[in-house]
Amino acid sequence: MFSPTGCTAFILCALFLIMNSCRGSVIINGHEVEPHSVPFMAFLMSSKFCGGTLIDRKWVLTAAHCGNFKTVLLGVHSIKNEKIEKKYRQVRKVKRSVPHDKYDNNTKVHDLMLLKLDKPVKETKWVKVHQLSSVVKDPAAGSACLVAGWGATSKNSNVLSDVLMSANVTVIDREKCNSPHHYNHIPYITKDMICAGPNGKKSDADTCKGDSGGPMLCRGVLVGVTSFGGSKTEPCGSVKRPGVYTFLSEDHLTWIKKTMKTSEAE
Repeated sequence: MFSPTGCTAFILCALFLIMNSCRGSVIINGHEVEPHSVPFMAFLMSSKFCGGTLIDRKWVLTAAHCGNFKTVLLGVHSIKNEKIEKKYRQVRKVKRSVPHDKYDNNTKVHDLMLLKLDKPVKETKWVKVHQLSSVVKDPAAGSACLVAGWGATSKNSNVLSDVLMSANVTVIDREKCNSPHHYNHIPYITKDMICAGPNGKKSDADTCKGDSGGPMLCRGVLVGVTSFGGSKTEPCGSVKRPGVYTFLSEDHLTWIKKTMKTSEAE
């Protein structure tokens, strides 16, 4: 069970009031999830915050650009309701952070990082592992996929959502995403990335700053990790600058499995 120290409680309060500028996801035009219905969701905290996915009892998958984290919270729904959620939560220290060896902050390629926990989590109704698929199918353009996080809920806000939110985003063809109408090859959207965002009609559902590293699920399968999106002139929710996710391609799945196996052998 997690009883935060005075320092930890202060950090949580500070994060709730003022959100650090971390590339990644704020859930725009989303909805509060049913409490603890996404039991593999991880809340990563230090002087900033990110999301992550529990893919093994000792491993969390997140984004490399999130940087270093010392603490992982699991079983969280409402950030503020620590006393109420005390019996649900588990806290783990990060024993080792392993960013992808080919991650490039400029081109955004291979934006993945694995966090090894100091001890395995106990799987419960509120904390569960989301098993990786052996092969992840590249989602077709037009597919609706789910994203989740505690990021701000409007494009001009710097305040965290207290509760876990989710939204459906629409996958966009890579060629279209690389066109002048979208990113115009700056950066280049590779085959190891998924472009997804507002459908240009009724919804402006999107991800932006605040919840980098969170999961992208298509038909219940973990297919991506929130990486980047938007720009200074085209903020979150813009059809021109949709969210971009690191695709769990065959190469990325191989890296994840090899990294975990190698670390266990050490």
